Amino acid sequence: MTSADVRDPELPGRLLTIERDALVPLLRGRPDPDYALPVAACPGWSVRDVLAHCSAALLRVVENRFEQGVFSPEANDRDIAERADRTNAQIVDELERGMTGAGPVIAGAGGALDGIALGEWVHAGDVREAWGEPGAYAGAGLPDALELLVRVTRDRGHLPLHADLDDVDEPVRLGDVSGVRTPARFIGDAPTLLRLYSGRPASGAAYELAGVKEGELNIFG
Repeated sequence: MTSADVRDPELPGRLLTIERDALVPLLRGRPDPDYALPVAACPGWSVRDVLAHCSAALLRVVENRFEQGVFSPEANDRDIAERADRTNAQIVDELERGMTGAGPVIAGAGGALDGIALGEWVHAGDVREAWGEPGAYAGAGLPDALELLVRVTRDRGHLPLHADLDDVDEPVRLGDVSGVRTPARFIGDAPTLLRLYSGRPASGAAYELAGVKEGELNIFG
């Protein structure tokens, strides 16, 4: 049995804490006009919209509010609209509180909420990319994000994939590992793999993918 076969309940919270400590200082150091920049990965949304969505999602976790359709596009738009009269600083404050408080709740949910932590990490990358920051989907949280991706794809029975990563010593097996289906193959680096699994463009990245189309990997689509 490998470590990926056993859920680490502290992993999502750890990833959120690492990302909080890297992202929040970046957010606080940016002028207000930067918050109006568009986010390519989320058509129609600005940086501010992405952050408002993230803070709302984490607040729901902390307060255990999961009404029907809670993460539908319509609900996301309502969450953003409800924060229209707040300053950017207030949205960042709420985001920081959510990234701090959501970990224990996710840990106790038996895996059902693990994907939220991964989604928050991806959205942080979206913001970095919108601002032209280097290593948008990398940084100190990348190893934990990759481990969480493995866990989430296995729990969901996602299509199997064998990844030979340039920046990880051992091959990584994602998705269904029952052996019933022949795994697809990926050769490249971990940030590119995370991009593909989150439906983000990987144009310009050097990688090989066989046995599956890029769009089939998206776990958030």
